[in-house]
Amino acid sequence: MRQHSEEIISPYKPEQLYAMVADVAKYPEFIPWCSGARIVEKNAEWIIADLLIGFKGINETYRSKVHLRENEIDIEYLRGPFSHLENRWQFTPYEGGTKISFLIKFEFKSKILDMIMGGLFDKACMKMVGAFEKRADELYGK
Repeated sequence: MRQHSEEIISPYKPEQLYAMVADVAKYPEFIPWCSGARIVEKNAEWIIADLLIGFKGINETYRSKVHLRENEIDIEYLRGPFSHLENRWQFTPYEGGTKISFLIKFEFKSKILDMIMGGLFDKACMKMVGAFEKRADELYGK
């Protein structure tokens, strides 16, 4: 299983960053390789969404349940190409801004797909986190 974690200090408020990450429907606008998002069901505590991810001619849809907790977003994998997917965002007030803690663990069902993505895993994770940072700059300005 592959794992990546980061801690980032952001100048923006935890509420702003939380709202941005919780807005799953907007992911295709700024996340690399995300070409579609469909909200299946939602309430105040969670969102069930399908995301379409495409990379080098491989397109996959996966469904997850996004748990919305105070200053924390946990993604529970429901179905798709993974045998395991775990993702967590935590937003902690820090010196006028926010400390963001990000964790992702995953493994594809297909060993071939896992081998293809394995070599790109850390780079892809950093690019994805960078896309969220850039989106925060666009939405909230520096």
